[in-house]
Amino acid sequence: MNQNSLKNLTELAKLIRYLILTSTAKAGSGHMTSSMSAVELMTALLFGGIFRYDLKNPKYHNNDRLIFSKGHASPLLYSLFAATGKIKHQELKSYRQFTSRLQGHPTPDFPYTEFATGSLGQGLSIGVGLAINAKYLDKLPYRTYVLIGDGEMAEGSVWEAIQIASHYKLNNLIGVLDVNRLGQSGQTMYGHNLTAYQKRISAFGWQTIVIDGHDFSQIIASYQKAAKTKNKPTMIIAKTIKGKGVAFLENKTGWHAKVLSPVQLTKVLPALGKIDFTLRGEIKKPKEIKLKKIKPKIKAKNYPKINQDLVATRQAYGEALVKIFPANPQIVVLDAEVNDSTYARLFKEAYPKRFFEMFIAEQNMVGVALGLASRGKIPYVSTFGAFFARAFDQIRMAQYSGLTANINFVGSHAGTSIGHDGPSQMGLEDIAMFRTIINSAVLYPADYFSCEKLVSCAIKHPGIVYIRTTRMATPIIYSAREKFELGGSKILAKNKFDKITVVAAGITLHQAIGAVKDLKRQKINVRLIDCYSIKPIDKKTLRQAAKQTGKILTVEDHYVAGGLGEAVKTALEDIPVKIYSLAVEKMPRSGKPDELLANQKIAKEAIVKKVKKIVCKK
Repeated sequence: MNQNSLKNLTELAKLIRYLILTSTAKAGSGHMTSSMSAVELMTALLFGGIFRYDLKNPKYHNNDRLIFSKGHASPLLYSLFAATGKIKHQELKSYRQFTSRLQGHPTPDFPYTEFATGSLGQGLSIGVGLAINAKYLDKLPYRTYVLIGDGEMAEGSVWEAIQIASHYKLNNLIGVLDVNRLGQSGQTMYGHNLTAYQKRISAFGWQTIVIDGHDFSQIIASYQKAAKTKNKPTMIIAKTIKGKGVAFLENKTGWHAKVLSPVQLTKVLPALGKIDFTLRGEIKKPKEIKLKKIKPKIKAKNYPKINQDLVATRQAYGEALVKIFPANPQIVVLDAEVNDSTYARLFKEAYPKRFFEMFIAEQNMVGVALGLASRGKIPYVSTFGAFFARAFDQIRMAQYSGLTANINFVGSHAGTSIGHDGPSQMGLEDIAMFRTIINSAVLYPADYFSCEKLVSCAIKHPGIVYIRTTRMATPIIYSAREKFELGGSKILAKNKFDKITVVAAGITLHQAIGAVKDLKRQKINVRLIDCYSIKPIDKKTLRQAAKQTGKILTVEDHYVAGGLGEAVKTALEDIPVKIYSLAVEKMPRSGKPDELLANQKIAKEAIVKKVKKIVCKK
């Protein structure tokens, strides 16, 4: 590195530290010291001729990508782009204010941020998704850089990402590990023992480069070496000082998430030296490459003709993916090593280059899906419904990335009806979990054709979609011509003499169908609604039924809290109607599906008994 370049980077680092200190002091909060430890690492990356990025077009497909997994270092992120001149220094004074786009942790409100970060341990997984997209799908030369804090290296999700990145030989993924030694309440697990990090990360098949994280020459050389690496990802392990640049803050505990007072600030700033406020950092533009349009080779697949035989909705999911892919070539499928059970294997067999095995690492799988979604792909992510619970933090964080998070989750083996495997495998919290997500859709098809149609509908929803599928084979209810839509429902039984409305979805709909037939033979008319779209819910149909029958009974193979019953109650909160519910209330156990449904009082016989008790009540 020549002296002019070194001097320019040094002066930019001084400016960036000044902006970090002043913006956090003005806000009265923020992670000042955590930002200061990575100043040289990020200044060298953006302004040292390494990073390729079109500042006028942040969404450009061949831009290098930068993820702040240590999202609490947002003052550094914002200051870097202030140093480019793309945001004014004055705007930094709005940091953390209600009306500001400069939130406490980065979100896409800030145009140079693609992902919401701040819940630690997630950025590297997102980076894996971006790198997979570049190497295997779009075949673009952009690189993905992820700034990681040493504290978040205790998160299992980081190691999930490290493993899968090595498996897919992602030489276009560069992790930048900011080892500043100090966490919130003391020293991190390994402190400044860089060898400990190097041994562990290299054991997973990564190239590791150990450097002084404040030495520009070493930093630039490490980025250059990473760019030349073949067939493996790179982790730059940088020894840094928390609070670097302010003597009394450096390497001191007790300053995490704390800022300088106005008095302290006036004393500290002169020590930085003369600041050139006119200085601007330059980022080199990426190579202009036209994105190739995908022309999938259609592989004919003749599935058995669907008739009145029993067919599982999970099978419909796999077959639907194969059918809809040619018309939707942005689809990619991820599965957590259960693709035989989820039937994602059918897509894998038909389009192996669009299928990515994520193994039993659901947290990482969700992060990878988010990275792929940001690049215009439409991920379908499948595992057992129960196992999305361990990835809920990644799912809830994805919603804060806005329209970037166009991801379709498919949870199979839901409910007690899975049978002998027992409660560890039963998704009984999944509807509640996905209902909480802003702008999410929750779909629970009951038969082959409804599932096939809803898999296709999910593409149109600009946000997170959850499709709940059933392990056991169920009868066909609908014809191949039946239409389904988000926010819809189906009325399967209706009479002007209906005394009650039964609302069910998925497996319990079949139980309800049998119950309604039995009740009809006993001269009790019951309206039956297939509430396949639990969110958004068909308020119009439900409200009409409530007004006409006066009583509602919901039946679901899910816990009471947050399930179908509560969704219906919310939809009818201003209607004078009595609402009853049958749901899973006992501790589940192993057994035959019919035994379990009966034990939880959500089988046909329990529905008949409950309806009679309600309508015959005097």
